[in-house]
Amino acid sequence: MASTPPHCSITASTKSYKNHQYPKNHFKNHQNNHRNHPLPRKFSLSNPLPSPCNAAKQTAAAASASTVRAPLSQVSTPFPSLDPDFSGRRSTRFVSKMHLGRPKTSINTRHTSIAEEVLQLALHNALAGLESILVSFESKLSGSDDYTFLLRELGNRSEYEKAIKCFNFAVRRETRRTEQGKLATAMISILGRLGKVELARGVFHTALNEGYGKTVYAFSALISAFGRSGYCDEALKVFDSMKNYGLKPNLVIYNAVIDACGKGGLEFKRVVEIFDEMLRSGVQPDRITFNSLLAVCSRGGLWEAASNLFNEMVDRGIDRDIFTYNTFLDAVCKGGQMDLAFEIMTEMPAKNIFPNVITYSTMVDGYAKAGRFDDALNLFNEMKFLGIGLDRVSYNTLLSIYAKLGRFEEALDICREMEDTGMRRDVVTYNALLGGYGKQGKYDEVRALFDEMKAQKVSPNLLTYSTVIDVYSKGGLYDEAMDVFREFKRAGLKADVVLYSALIDALCKNGLVEYAVSLLDEMTKEGIRPNVVTYNSIIDAFGRSATSEHVFDAGGIRESLADSSSSLVIKQCIHGRAVDREGNRIVKIFGQLAAEKGGQAKKDCGGKREILCILGIFQKMHELEIRPNVVTFSAILNACSRCDSFEDASMLLEELRLFDNQVYGVAYGLLMGYRENVWIQAQSLFDEVKLMDSSTASAFYNALTDMLWHFGQKRGAQLVVLEGKRRQVWDNVWSNSCLDLHLMSSGAARAMVHSWLLNIHSTVFEGHELPKLLSILTGWGKHSKVVGDGALRRAVEALLTGMGAPFQLAKCNLGRFVSTGPVVTAWLRESGTKNLLVLHDNRTQPENTRFEEISNLQTFTL
Repeated sequence: MASTPPHCSITASTKSYKNHQYPKNHFKNHQNNHRNHPLPRKFSLSNPLPSPCNAAKQTAAAASASTVRAPLSQVSTPFPSLDPDFSGRRSTRFVSKMHLGRPKTSINTRHTSIAEEVLQLALHNALAGLESILVSFESKLSGSDDYTFLLRELGNRSEYEKAIKCFNFAVRRETRRTEQGKLATAMISILGRLGKVELARGVFHTALNEGYGKTVYAFSALISAFGRSGYCDEALKVFDSMKNYGLKPNLVIYNAVIDACGKGGLEFKRVVEIFDEMLRSGVQPDRITFNSLLAVCSRGGLWEAASNLFNEMVDRGIDRDIFTYNTFLDAVCKGGQMDLAFEIMTEMPAKNIFPNVITYSTMVDGYAKAGRFDDALNLFNEMKFLGIGLDRVSYNTLLSIYAKLGRFEEALDICREMEDTGMRRDVVTYNALLGGYGKQGKYDEVRALFDEMKAQKVSPNLLTYSTVIDVYSKGGLYDEAMDVFREFKRAGLKADVVLYSALIDALCKNGLVEYAVSLLDEMTKEGIRPNVVTYNSIIDAFGRSATSEHVFDAGGIRESLADSSSSLVIKQCIHGRAVDREGNRIVKIFGQLAAEKGGQAKKDCGGKREILCILGIFQKMHELEIRPNVVTFSAILNACSRCDSFEDASMLLEELRLFDNQVYGVAYGLLMGYRENVWIQAQSLFDEVKLMDSSTASAFYNALTDMLWHFGQKRGAQLVVLEGKRRQVWDNVWSNSCLDLHLMSSGAARAMVHSWLLNIHSTVFEGHELPKLLSILTGWGKHSKVVGDGALRRAVEALLTGMGAPFQLAKCNLGRFVSTGPVVTAWLRESGTKNLLVLHDNRTQPENTRFEEISNLQTFTL
């Protein structure tokens, strides 16, 4: 029996590749710009990828191992040792590219020319007249083949009501149960594709009750219908109910349920359990199975698990097609592994599978999210060279990159080119431009573009309103933000976590934490679950110690965070208080802020109160099973850096070890001087951070070194920053003649200055001559608001002055310190210079001192 009936194929099996004239080795030059990265090796899905040092050993072992695969539920899943959520991928939205542009399933029904004539009459007449048309042609229509054709073609034109009427007519006249079952399966599939899942459910239950729906194909069609609309739980219920009807799931069913689970966002572990059940039942997977499993990995950025699946296809002798590669690449890109993704893409032509527009769009989007805009633009140029036509997704991605770079003329050129090809600007185009102009503070352009969008009859969506409200709020334009929010409410849209998180972040950036906490309370009461991005904004704001004494009054309720009781402070921070539910709290907040001209918060070094609030928020995240990520970690370390009390900062990190000893145990150990004990654990953490995008990794290193430097652990800070340099977290930071600090925080930069000067000190004492001109570049500083007055520049200037280093500000560049080689050489040769450059920790523990086990800590309770 065929695994998939011709009238209800789940996914197209036809290979459809673009016929490009693909130049041989065209990747060679491009490849030189990427780090060498080994291609995925062949491993069983049950085995994790080996570390480089053990690769040869494990490969040899794999060669002699049995090819029989153990069920995945009985082995550890191939995740990295650090929780994958820690990688902190910033996007909370997923847009699947796997099926974009996929050819429609071709269905070889043997319909007659009469069926085509009936179709035209059905399309050109109202629903009420369809019955009489069918009656008049009943004797001429050739059974279920003609009726299936009519159902499919009406469905393709979204005429689902006519399709249902035609189905009811055909089922009543068909006497054979098998043919009735085929019609029911086709009808369920059509309604599922149109998102009419309740109607599909109704057809299914009617078919069951009347005796012609008890087929694996009808069950498969309903499972797929639920899956398409993201109703994973419903799909699983249908799957489980098959046993009650004495039906044994086959390949069609398993493929449908795995695909539904992936689209419904079911976690990978649960999907793997279904896959293992399938294998235990003796059902062998095919390419559709693996493509669906890869799609599950893609949604979560589980690139290691995807690699194992990708290679297991080869071990099982299953061919990989363009959809396999595109989905695998999407998982690798979402996991931040862009060099590996590029290597995979380069191997495709050798397999006679040529990258298409979806492949390139996936890669370009991955590079853009990783902040590697030059690589993204290079791939676009390559697409044009190869004659691969850009689609709407490609144009919008390219436009978004130019907008993020502030290159608006080029972004508008892309708009014009897009329109010249017959594609009008859509909501994605406008959203990209609005976000780009907003980041540049171009509020007039945002206003004009928002008006133009509506004038062009392009309806703003939830992301549009979120973007514009966020832009106005961060710019302090609260009147405008309130007007847009009111328009959003009039449009009948419901706020989601993205909109609330944007509002909360904007308030936090302006130092208005009480307002932000109030909105957190509002969104939870509205049934909207906060995510890690929401909490990260509030943790970061509390760490800035900007609002510990600010009094908030909304709806007649007065509250303050100045209470000395830690329990009360945390309770107020997390839960807030009830306000008048008649009005909307967001509108009230905007109105109050507009009346206060921005409502600047009072500043106070709240110290312990902020630390306790952060700890309470972290515990709340734990209760809600919201996993902190690397951005959370960086925000907490930044809070420690701004805290004047070593005891408070160490207490916070010690308590956080209860939740994650691997991550916070390293920070706590380095802070307490247990460097010898935790350095191996720190190396493992650094390995995981290296897998993240460059901006996230640099934020991690900046936060950790800032905290260590702030509390006098300067040698530890220096070791951390040198690890960052060794792992190329900051590109081109160091040469014999120049030190580039412009992407570093204050603590990281100062630790790096000491390291660089020690390095050139060694150069001098080895008898080598220094370059004629030496430079230290600070840019305007990571936190600079005024040109030439960056916090980083001031910190480096104070450091150089304090140690008597002969560097001066360049007259033509206020962010650059310069000196000549001979002058620096003379200073380095002075007897006391080396002692100034060698850093020490304020706190150290003997090597044999036992690092406190986490089990000795007391649980912190609210």
